[in-house]
Amino acid sequence: MEIIHAVHVFVKSLLFLLLWSNCEGRESEHNHVTCGSLVKLLNTRHNVRLHSHDVKYGSGSGQQSVTGVENADDANSYWQIRGKPNRPCQRGAAIKCGQAIRITHMKTGRNLHTHHFSSPLSNNQEVSAFGENGEGDDLDVWTVQCDGIHWERDEDVRFKHVGTDVFLSITGEQYGHPIRSQREVHGMSTPNQHNWWRSMEGVFLQPSQVPLRHDEL
Repeated sequence: MEIIHAVHVFVKSLLFLLLWSNCEGRESEHNHVTCGSLVKLLNTRHNVRLHSHDVKYGSGSGQQSVTGVENADDANSYWQIRGKPNRPCQRGAAIKCGQAIRITHMKTGRNLHTHHFSSPLSNNQEVSAFGENGEGDDLDVWTVQCDGIHWERDEDVRFKHVGTDVFLSITGEQYGHPIRSQREVHGMSTPNQHNWWRSMEGVFLQPSQVPLRHDEL
């Protein structure tokens, strides 16, 4: 009887460990930022969210401006995480550290973009929103810099521009009219405290348990 009881205890313990391991794995999967997700991105040094709107720069490229805002509820701060041109990522797949992505503004369908124009306030590199219906050019591509295997929702990451090697940054300069109190977003050549970002509010897509089709972005 003691042997049978010991076997029962062993089997129960083994089943518990297997179930716990499976739950831990699923919980870990759900902590990733994934392809197709809509997110707000917080600059952790200046506590403002990446933002855009249909207001164009009055200098430089004249393209759609990108700023930082304190208001956490602004719908113009949602961005979709997508694959690079001609190499889409699968909807719901976890974004890997070092992966090349596009960051597309939800309201206007333009991509986060930078190029060799000077930013209007700090004289760093201008960051704009560019393209139509999510399609722009090769200067819309950024890599996610993080420490592990995948981009975790609660970790601070950097975005490095593939074409010009600058980091998406904010240093605190504020605009006046017509976008009063919004912060300048720009590219900086060095990694520092001004280019840490964290995913905040959003809709995080998960991979389907039984994929019915291969949606790609």
